[in-house]
Amino acid sequence: MISVNSFALFQNYPNPFNPTTTIRFALPVESRVKINIYNSLGQLVETLADKDMKSGYHEISFNASRLASGVYFYKLNSGNFVETRKMLLMK
Repeated sequence: MISVNSFALFQNYPNPFNPTTTIRFALPVESRVKINIYNSLGQLVETLADKDMKSGYHEISFNASRLASGVYFYKLNSGNFVETRKMLLMK
């Protein structure tokens, strides 16, 4: 088992994407994880995760087939850790 020393939110891959991408993150301890997707206006368009997760490396697939092309943001909240990254959907 690989040990994780700190929280991390990695860049999605592929980016740009159409219509599916993978979001990876790392948790040093078991914690509640919430991952939200926002459009360029800051409006919530989807919640990918809202659950307790074990420590370690994780990945979640995001299917944006129902969304328009454009810039989107994904935000990870876990305890005191909050990080946001940008991704580009090109159809």
